[in-house]
Amino acid sequence: MTKKFGQNFLLSKPVRERIVSLLEPLEKTTVWEVGPGIGSLTTVLLERGAAVTAFEIDHGFCRILREHAFGEDTSFHLVEGDVLKTLPKVFGQQSLPGRICGNLPYNVGSVVIAKILEGGYRIPQMVFTLQKEVVDRLCASQGSKMWSSFSLLAQMDYEVTQSFVINAGAFFPKPNVTSSVVHFSLRQESLVKDELRTSFLLVIRDLFAQRRKTVKNNLLGGKIGAQLGKEGVVSMLAESNVDPSLRAEALSWAQFLALSETFSSYQAR
Repeated sequence: MTKKFGQNFLLSKPVRERIVSLLEPLEKTTVWEVGPGIGSLTTVLLERGAAVTAFEIDHGFCRILREHAFGEDTSFHLVEGDVLKTLPKVFGQQSLPGRICGNLPYNVGSVVIAKILEGGYRIPQMVFTLQKEVVDRLCASQGSKMWSSFSLLAQMDYEVTQSFVINAGAFFPKPNVTSSVVHFSLRQESLVKDELRTSFLLVIRDLFAQRRKTVKNNLLGGKIGAQLGKEGVVSMLAESNVDPSLRAEALSWAQFLALSETFSSYQAR
């Protein structure tokens, strides 16, 4: 095991089977798995008839997966290296998988998910095991202390639900935090129009940059303020009918979209 990779292996077979059941049906379905480790979840996926492409950074585990565990299984393919670098390359070379899943390391889990979401790949179903606090942020709703740019990023294309909590005893070594399984189900229609995505992502990043600040001050201190200046930001808020004294967590989806549309129109002028 390599400490820097934040590895906690999910050993409980009932929990592994419960996770895989969220991805059904799997017969002849392409599944990408992030961080297979020693292949405990991979085994269940292959047993259910999935074709698995696994992304693993640890060279020692890659040898186990390739030479001992699944080397002769034609339904298994290994991509070795840092998933943050290899995943975009594979996305560019292959058709999208039907599913993506993984027991994600706590130190990079949110970064991996953000990479997939920002890429706009829109995979039909995704299931990940993460630190419960991260799952709470992904599933948060308006007005919640957990409501953040990460929540909005996740929910613009997906229905996001916390499926169940996993006891620390199901892992080795036992983590010091509580883990949860999160399920992403692709919406039939995104909440954000394709032509607004770039503006929307910039708006939510600026608005949540410092949670204690008002929307006006966050916009002024961010990239939007640098582009529009003070008068432009004030005008943008007025045209969007957003109270400049509010904080970002108080805004609704409609208000985030209104700000994105107004900002997009300003850029087109």
